[in-house]
Amino acid sequence: MTTSWPAAVRIVEVGPRDGLQNEPFPLPVVARVELILRLVGAGLKSVEAGAFVSPKRVPQMDGSAAVLARVLAGPPPTTGATAGAVDYPVLVPNLQGFEAALAAGAQTVAVFAAASETFSRHNIHCSIAESLERFRAVAGAARAAGVKLRGYVSCVAGCPYEGAIVPQAVARVAAALLALGCEEISLGDTIGCGTPASIRRMLEAVLREVPAERLAGHYHDTYGMAVANVYASLEFGVAVFDAAVGGLGGCPYAPGASGNVATEELVWLFDGLGIATGVDLEALVDTALWIGNRLGRTPGSRVARAVLARRAGGSGN
Repeated sequence: MTTSWPAAVRIVEVGPRDGLQNEPFPLPVVARVELILRLVGAGLKSVEAGAFVSPKRVPQMDGSAAVLARVLAGPPPTTGATAGAVDYPVLVPNLQGFEAALAAGAQTVAVFAAASETFSRHNIHCSIAESLERFRAVAGAARAAGVKLRGYVSCVAGCPYEGAIVPQAVARVAAALLALGCEEISLGDTIGCGTPASIRRMLEAVLREVPAERLAGHYHDTYGMAVANVYASLEFGVAVFDAAVGGLGGCPYAPGASGNVATEELVWLFDGLGIATGVDLEALVDTALWIGNRLGRTPGSRVARAVLARRAGGSGN
């Protein structure tokens, strides 16, 4: 476990995909494109643009090809906090999804495995071993096309069907994804039951198989522990974290699971630790307010509410 913080972290904004896929109704393509462009304007350099999955199963992600094509066609940011290339990962469940993503211009794709056999069968209707074999074809096609591959491991702390997940199960799946060629592996606490102690145990096991520089943390905030789990992960050298603006998210296969950790809460944490993110907190809160208005609710994060109260002249006491 390291005792020094990284000078900078990278936040992978998952709101436009993981955040929106559990909404009761789909947002139109134009709104999803605007959300992504607002996030990029706030300084985020990695923004999930969608998922190439069956619209019958996840109607909220229908039109992902149009979303990706439109954001890729826009002018690249050239100045200020948004200068430099932006990555737009998309989720692909199989080779068919990869081919559709490639045709839309995808440069990074992600595959989604689980550390729980039962969750894997409920979520993608196959065993863990079968899912990894399915992803082998995707990995080969990605290498041939020069497309980056990201891997997700869900249920790294607990499963809605099996309960607690042993750290060694997470390590085995993470190692398999690394062997397939995943450049980055995101460890997801899908139902948000992790605590710093359980996340440390999980990371101790995973780090025996995968170096910290290839890992990302993806923590949901069901029990209010997501920021604490990010802090614990920093102590192990993890410097990439997934988050969703306004705390959007949830999981249709994990009843009761709340949203991802809010991007603005991570920016507040990292700013306080002196760790660079390149993200403008005020612009991010504006985006949280905008997407909340589109969805008919106020932003779900405490940081967004505190910033908005300050703007309105509240004392905060």
